[in-house]
Amino acid sequence: MAASVCLLFLVALLSPALGQYQPTWDSLDKRPLPPWFDEAKFGIFLHWGVFSVPSFGSEWFWWNWRHEQSKSYMQFMEANYPPGFTYADFAPQFTAEFFDPDAWADLFVASGARYVVLTTKHHEGFTNWGSPVSWNWNSVDTGPHRDLVGDLGNALRKKNLRYGLYHSLLEWFHPLYLADKESGFKSQHFVFTKTMPELYDLVLRYKPDLIWSDGDWESPDTYWNSTDFLAWLYNESPIKDTVVTNDRWGSNCSCHHGGYYNCADKFTPSVLPDHKWEKCTSIDQYSWGYRRNMQVNQLMDEGNIIKELVETVCFGGNYLLNVGPTKEGSIIPVFQERLRAVGSWLSINGEAIYASKPWRVQKENTSNSVWYTSKGPTVYSIFLSWPENNLLKLLSPKATPTTVITMLGITGNLSWKPDQQLGLVVQLPTIPPGAFPVGHGWTLKLEGVN
Repeated sequence: MAASVCLLFLVALLSPALGQYQPTWDSLDKRPLPPWFDEAKFGIFLHWGVFSVPSFGSEWFWWNWRHEQSKSYMQFMEANYPPGFTYADFAPQFTAEFFDPDAWADLFVASGARYVVLTTKHHEGFTNWGSPVSWNWNSVDTGPHRDLVGDLGNALRKKNLRYGLYHSLLEWFHPLYLADKESGFKSQHFVFTKTMPELYDLVLRYKPDLIWSDGDWESPDTYWNSTDFLAWLYNESPIKDTVVTNDRWGSNCSCHHGGYYNCADKFTPSVLPDHKWEKCTSIDQYSWGYRRNMQVNQLMDEGNIIKELVETVCFGGNYLLNVGPTKEGSIIPVFQERLRAVGSWLSINGEAIYASKPWRVQKENTSNSVWYTSKGPTVYSIFLSWPENNLLKLLSPKATPTTVITMLGITGNLSWKPDQQLGLVVQLPTIPPGAFPVGHGWTLKLEGVN
């Protein structure tokens, strides 16, 4: 595998791009986004690696401990590990003995997610597969002694879930990267020795549906050789017609170039963007990786998760929700509970989410926080708090002689009347206490409105 990947990488490097897309942003940015991504709407993000062993602070543990020499990290190491203990010494403790990829896949199906993105390599450089250019710093040579990327991919595909691979371009402390950085990124030894061979390897081995690039911020796309890789990916790779990419391909790219836009972690626009985007966020509001010292009040509750999902989709985005597995390979019960709650909500309201499009009005700033999506002529109105007297005023839809209003999860048509000034007033059903979680959102299906 190593020899064939390196040979293909050299051929791609030396050959001009022969295909529809040239290795320029002007050309690459014209590629249509494969439609599956916009239809999916909801995905699960997984930050898992050697940082899951100390499980303290965040997935930036190594950086905060060794580079920043943060006092809390230094004290943590002094209190719990012997003198001379190195970050590499954590790797054998990354055991993954409870990792059951089929159980993970079942959980993600229950969550209502349509795609899953796994960290194949974070900024620490440890790879969750047997990378031929990461000798002894990968999950096959040490730690789990297992191809985590491949095992999860096989389980997800049995459940018809799309599979995305997160990959960090940089590695904080890799000698070749530090040498390139010292040169002002005029040399590219790290790129051609490590980053690009890994990306080609991931594509050819696992044929992912999505490549979630990161770690690009210190240098431009010309250093990373990004446009050459993407031209090969879109023109010649075995996933050229289906693969989706994000926008983190160089310090000049975020929110400007690539497939869909992440822009920044937890990006939250206040108006409808003119380009497909994704909001990535984490149930643990303090970290992407698992933390043993996290507290319940530091986690997003199910109501806030559903609120963010609704707001993101109504503004045309996808919602990528992160959980951090433990070093043993478990997804802890509180994370499972949150994911299953989202799935329960989507089992009723998913018609307004999956494959939807933003409507002409995305939100109404009323006390009930009303949001809108659409599918063709059908409009969906999602309201996040239950109105007094079971009467919901909708300001934006205009009634016609054929207007019919129903509520997802409830049988029968709802009564409504035109408002004297604007919009509609809908008579909601009397909801017995506890029949629907308070503040989690309900959906009206509006047919025959303008």
